[in-house]
Amino acid sequence: MEIWINPACSKCRSAISLLDAEGADYTVRRYLDDVPDEGEIRAVLDRLGLEPWDITRTQEPAARELGLKDWPRDATARDRWVTALAEHPGLIQRPIITADDGTAVVARTEEAVRDALSR
Repeated sequence: MEIWINPACSKCRSAISLLDAEGADYTVRRYLDDVPDEGEIRAVLDRLGLEPWDITRTQEPAARELGLKDWPRDATARDRWVTALAEHPGLIQRPIITADDGTAVVARTEEAVRDALSR
């Protein structure tokens, strides 16, 4: 199990605390320092069963600068979104937990973290 975090994020700290309390075996990836490449982002999206716009923090300054709200949200624009996430990792929703069964969850709630633990 791996968790992508930003240590400044309270939801990430809460997820880590819950994982620790449950004795989970996991690795931490500080994705702002160890930036995922486009292939890794695609792989996580596949595991999540989501599209890149589903995990994009659209209220961030970089999102406004890029004009993301006006970008199409369809298959033809998918690569453009993935590239934006790789070039601006702060736009990636957090935390993301990749579960041992090959799935992943955006673990913003205690329920989502527990879901990842049960997989």
